[in-house]
Amino acid sequence: MRESIEAALAAGRYGEARSAVEAMWRAQPTAASANYVMECAGRWREALPGRPWRVYFLRSFTVEPLVPLLRAGGALAGLDLTVGVGPLGATMQEVLAGESELYRFRPDTVIVAVQTRDIAPRLWEDGAPGAGLAAVVAEVVEHYTMLVERFRSFSQADLILHSLEEPVHPSWGVLDGQSPEGQAAAVQEINQGLRRLAGRWPGVYVLGYDRLVASQGRVHWHDERKWLLVRLPMRADCQPVLANEWLRYLVPLAGRGVKVVVTDLDNTLWGGVLGEDGPDGIQVGLEHPGAHYRALQQTLVDFSRRGLLLAVCSKNDEAEAVGAIDSHPGMLLRSGAFAAKRINWKDKATNLREIAGELNVGLEALALVDDSPVECERVRRELPEVTVIELPAEPVGYAAAVRRHPVFERLAVSEEDRVRGELYRAQKERATAQRQFGTVEEFYESLAQEVVMTPVEPAHEQRVAQLTQKTNQFNLTGRRYSEAEIHELARRRGTTVFQVAVRDRYGDNGIVGVIVFRHAAGVGVIETMLMSCRVIGRTVETAMMALLLRYGRHLGLQWIDGWFVPTAKNGPAREFYATHEFALVETGEAGARWRLEVANSSLVCPRWMRATLGGEGDYGKSIAC
Repeated sequence: MRESIEAALAAGRYGEARSAVEAMWRAQPTAASANYVMECAGRWREALPGRPWRVYFLRSFTVEPLVPLLRAGGALAGLDLTVGVGPLGATMQEVLAGESELYRFRPDTVIVAVQTRDIAPRLWEDGAPGAGLAAVVAEVVEHYTMLVERFRSFSQADLILHSLEEPVHPSWGVLDGQSPEGQAAAVQEINQGLRRLAGRWPGVYVLGYDRLVASQGRVHWHDERKWLLVRLPMRADCQPVLANEWLRYLVPLAGRGVKVVVTDLDNTLWGGVLGEDGPDGIQVGLEHPGAHYRALQQTLVDFSRRGLLLAVCSKNDEAEAVGAIDSHPGMLLRSGAFAAKRINWKDKATNLREIAGELNVGLEALALVDDSPVECERVRRELPEVTVIELPAEPVGYAAAVRRHPVFERLAVSEEDRVRGELYRAQKERATAQRQFGTVEEFYESLAQEVVMTPVEPAHEQRVAQLTQKTNQFNLTGRRYSEAEIHELARRRGTTVFQVAVRDRYGDNGIVGVIVFRHAAGVGVIETMLMSCRVIGRTVETAMMALLLRYGRHLGLQWIDGWFVPTAKNGPAREFYATHEFALVETGEAGARWRLEVANSSLVCPRWMRATLGGEGDYGKSIAC
């Protein structure tokens, strides 16, 4: 396999090389393999760049052997990880000291990997019911509360807290399970306290360490010899499991998750080949073997509830395939669940390009689920940006293989996520309507668009952060923000974070735009301006700028400066400033700085939409268009 990898790298076939490296890594996720993955990633970095992300560990056990596994898995998931590790057992000391290595490292994400036996030794070693465990629970929850509060006073990085784990052998044996005051109950109460704490602070998350240990088997997970010798509590074969669990948080935090799950049909969503077995011969239902395909469908249903779009890409007769999807009694998914369908005899790379175009997303937003190694390999070679989920040989493992992949994870679900399918159905109606008009202006008039720009509301900080992580095409600087950073910026004097919502005759598009605007001493600076691809090409960006200009006049600003920082994907935003009355002031390595003179600008909202600037003050009035 290494020979084929080396040959592909030497020939510049980086998608093929990464495919082979992924296969090797799935088969053997070891330290030696991790080193080779990182060597290969260094060679394909320019062609397939990963997003830089800095991770710091506060820990009560040895994590160093897991760091290479984490970095290798991250490289294959599109992350270029830099990892720092704090002193063993010094979590609170690192957090309390404002000049500690933790803060000097300037992390994007901090993982607090602390065990029950270390933070609550009395609970772990002497967990007799009624032996003061309630006081221990309160002390531990208070400890974490102080940790989070102090950390937030110094850093807006995302914070991931390991939940505590139950002991393998409770002190009172089976009696512990009968007592509401036993060790298990105490650990569960602490973990519930951690979840409540995370709910109070933006950018704080709880990793279910206890659930992860239980999923592998508590007895199997623990290696007492390693623990006593090197403070490493888990067996070697469990280390990649924990590294992958960390990635399931880091990938969505870094905005590397996909937006669309594209699935095959034959031997993927159902057993058998429709063209050969007929609608009555395909296998999907509650019994073996059809239950395994139904389990994969349930996985996709769950993904759609998280806000991922579903699509079909299959070599089949379209009428026959849609008929089977809509009529077979064992199917959980019907044709209406799919935002796009390509059921034809074209090659899948071509179909995937068309699906991305129809849904107005980049190829990197797609993940393909397919049982055919040949089809998967071809897509990897031709479209290395697409995430390919090659299914295992036996369908019993299909659902688990898809569920554990980090690119499908979400750490928050906004209202837009919940109704994403409806949003794209409305988008199709707009596209159909556009073809009926002679000019684009007539189409704009027909939309009856309403744009409302307001300072970000606490309930929508999560959505605004999500947009900064995911929006690539119309994004003037490419800057990314965590939810905690948006929360802090929204409260910073001299900075306004705007959310932009759009409605039209076809429905509510939700929050589709963000502006981070800094202002002082007569000058305003657009630090970030971005807009969802859902509304690109509808002049919403002009309305946003007209509203920002009105705000600048309200503040008495003389100039508004804006930066354009080119990225690999923000070409659609390149001419924004030039076409909105800005003059180029300077260019350099940091990008190009543009300037608008507020008093002399004639920029107004397009006549075909109603735009409103909300918030406090007399600028919160409708702009007549």
